[in-house]
Amino acid sequence: MHSFLLAFLGGVLLGIAVVGYLYVNGRIAGISGLLAQVINPETIAKTPAIWFLLGLLITPFVVSYFYTPQIKISSNPFQLIIAGLLVGFGTRLGSGCTSGHGICGISRLSKRSIFATIIFMFAGFVTVYVMRHLLGGLS
Repeated sequence: MHSFLLAFLGGVLLGIAVVGYLYVNGRIAGISGLLAQVINPETIAKTPAIWFLLGLLITPFVVSYFYTPQIKISSNPFQLIIAGLLVGFGTRLGSGCTSGHGICGISRLSKRSIFATIIFMFAGFVTVYVMRHLLGGLS
């Protein structure tokens, strides 16, 4: 299957999951918010977020059983840790994550989410440019 079709299918499934979560639970499916619900001892017993997050974790393994991607991505574990910390910092700074702002917020025409998405996309573009072109393709 062409990568365009896989990306399109992934986007459709993501949209269905986000709308379904909003419809069933009355809350947006921002991953940082869902994760906060799951790690909070006061809300973990009352939240269906654990099932949504488990679905996100299990799905790549199910998909990889049926489809083997042609591109292998490898990264330095230290870089992954730094990237994760920066994403966590940005999530707190921006009052939400890419899924909350980029998927759920933009679809609700939230000006704050549109602005946040522009900022984190720009930061991602700059980071890729610096890493690949200015620092000689560190990986």
